[in-house]
Amino acid sequence: MKKVIPLLFLLMGCSLFEDTKLVDIQKFEGPCVITLKDGSTIETTGGIEVSKRYEGITYRDEEGKIWSLFKEEYTSYSCGNQ
Repeated sequence: MKKVIPLLFLLMGCSLFEDTKLVDIQKFEGPCVITLKDGSTIETTGGIEVSKRYEGITYRDEEGKIWSLFKEEYTSYSCGNQ
């Protein structure tokens, strides 16, 4: 019985992660175009990830490097064949 109690607490703790919505990332399939505040654009062939909470965008460039933009740096984004 004493061995079951820690396992029970572990399982209950895992369910807390679902309730707190720690996963707040939206993924969009590419190609994507991100319009920056200065009017320039960034085109990605791959998808982007957008944080729902902070509205930050993460993407990879053509060399595979990961880049992030804060919501103050861009005005809009669109993905897919729109």
